[in-house]
Amino acid sequence: MPDTDTSRTESRARTAPTGQTVFWISVALVVVFVVPGAVVPDLLDRVTSAVHEWILATFGWAYLLATILFLLFALYLAVGPYGSIRLGRDDEKPQYSYFGWFSMLFAAGMGIGLVFWGVAEPLTHFHNPPAHLAADSGEAARFAMVRSFFHWGVHPWAVYIVMSLSIAYFSFRRGMPPLISSVFYPLIGDAIYRWPGRLIDILSVFATVFGVATSLGFGATQIRGGLSSVFGVPDSTAVALIIIAVVTVLYMTSSMIGLDKGIQVLSKGNVMLTLALMVLVLVLGPTAYIFNVFTSTIGGYLSSFVDLSLSSNPFEGFEWTKQWTLFYWAWWISWSPFVGLFVASISRGRTIREFVIGALLVPTILTFLWFAVFGGTGLQLELSGGSTELAATAASNPPRALFALLEQLPLTRVLSLLSLVVLGIFFVTSADSATYVLGMMTSNGAMRPSAWKKILWGILQSSAAAVLLVSGGLGGLQRMAIIAALPFTIVMVAMMRSLHTAMRYELTREHGAGKLTIPAKSRTLDA
Repeated sequence: MPDTDTSRTESRARTAPTGQTVFWISVALVVVFVVPGAVVPDLLDRVTSAVHEWILATFGWAYLLATILFLLFALYLAVGPYGSIRLGRDDEKPQYSYFGWFSMLFAAGMGIGLVFWGVAEPLTHFHNPPAHLAADSGEAARFAMVRSFFHWGVHPWAVYIVMSLSIAYFSFRRGMPPLISSVFYPLIGDAIYRWPGRLIDILSVFATVFGVATSLGFGATQIRGGLSSVFGVPDSTAVALIIIAVVTVLYMTSSMIGLDKGIQVLSKGNVMLTLALMVLVLVLGPTAYIFNVFTSTIGGYLSSFVDLSLSSNPFEGFEWTKQWTLFYWAWWISWSPFVGLFVASISRGRTIREFVIGALLVPTILTFLWFAVFGGTGLQLELSGGSTELAATAASNPPRALFALLEQLPLTRVLSLLSLVVLGIFFVTSADSATYVLGMMTSNGAMRPSAWKKILWGILQSSAAAVLLVSGGLGGLQRMAIIAALPFTIVMVAMMRSLHTAMRYELTREHGAGKLTIPAKSRTLDA
C-alpha cells in the first residue's frame, strides 16, 4: 500500500460522500421498478421486452467488441510489465489460501448459473440449434458443446478480472475507498467525490441488483424443479416464490456472520460437494465418452476462438445469437460490479499476474469439466437412443433438465438430493456475497457495512427476483440483465483506460512500486 500520510487520509474522508445519497437513490430506483412490477406485471413485461429488443438490435455488436477487449486487456496485464505489481504493500501476503480463494471465486462468479445450465444449455442447443443446422444431429451436438464452452469460458472471467483488478488496485495499492467510482480518479479527479462519482456507484448498484436477481430467479426455478422431481412438490411459480423467501432468510443470516465465517466456509464446503457430484456423474455415466467430449470440444473451442468472439452471425443465426451469446455477455457485465467488488475484497496481497492467471484459468477448466460431464452425458443418452425426451425437456423446461438427466443414472435419489444441497448453498453464497457487496457500495466502501443495510438489500434483491419471475418468467430475467448491462459496458471500457493510466504512472514516474500518493485535492495523477 502506498505511503499516504494522515492528513491526506483525513482529507479523503472529508471529501468522500457519506454513502447515504448513493444508498437512498439506489433504493428508490429499485423500489420504482419492484412496486409497479408487482402491481402490473404485464406492463413491466411489455416495457422490458420493447427495451430489450431495441438494445440488442442497436448495440448487440458492442457487447461482443467490449468483451473481447476485456479479455485482451486482462492478458496484457498478466504478461506485460505490470504483472509483478502486488495488490497491496510490496511485502503483503494473500489473506486466503489458494483453495479458499478459488472456492469463493467459483461460488461468486459461476455457482448457481453453472448448475442451472450445465445440462440445460448443451441439450437445448442440440435440440434447437440455429436454423442452418439439423436438430438432434451429431453436428448440432458438436455445436452445442463448443458454444457452451464459449459462453462459460475465459470471456466472463475477463469481464470479472477487469472490474475486480481495478477495484483492488486503487483500494489496496492506492488506499482509496473500495468503490467503483474510485477507479476513475485518474480520469475525473475529485469529481469521483461528487455527482459523477455517485452516478457511477448508483449505476453499479442497479446493475448488481438485477444481475444477481437473474441468477436468484434461475436458482429458485431449478430448486423448484428438483423438489418436484424428488418429492412431488408442485412445479409452480408460487413454490418458486416460497423458495426465494426461505433462502432469503438463510442468506441474510449468513451475511450477519461475516465474510470469513459465513461465505468462506459455505464456499469451501460447497466446492467439495460440487466436485463430489461431478465425480459421481463422471463415474456412473459414460466415462470414456465424457473425456472424448472434453478433449474434442476444447479443440473446437480453440480453433474457432476468434470467429466465436467476434461474430454476431448477421447472415444466419442472428436471432439465436441474440437469445444466447448476447444475453450471456450482458449477464456477465451486469454481474461484474458484484463479482468485482467481492473478488477484490478476497484478493489482497496477490500479484496482478497471479490474480489474472488464477482467475482466468482455474475456474474455466473446472467449468469445462462440468459441461463435459453433464452436457456430454446428456448428449450420449440422446445420440445413443437411451433417452428420447431429455433434450426436449431441457429445451421446454430448463430448470428440470439436470434432474431429468439424473433420472437416467444409477443412484438417482442420492444424486438428486446432493444436487439440491449444492443448489441451495450456491443460492445462499451468491445472494450472501451480493448483500455484502451492495452494503459496501452504499456505505462509501465500508468493509463492514451495517446490518440493517444488508438486510434491506437482501429483501430488495429477492423482491426483484420474485417480480421478474412473476412478470416474465425466465425471459423476463434475461431481458432485465441485458437492459441493466448497457450503461455499465461504457463504464467498464473507461475503467480499463483509467487503470492503465494509474499503473503506467506507477512504473514510469516512480521507477518502483508503492510510492505514489493520490492526493484528495488533485485533479489528475500528474498534478
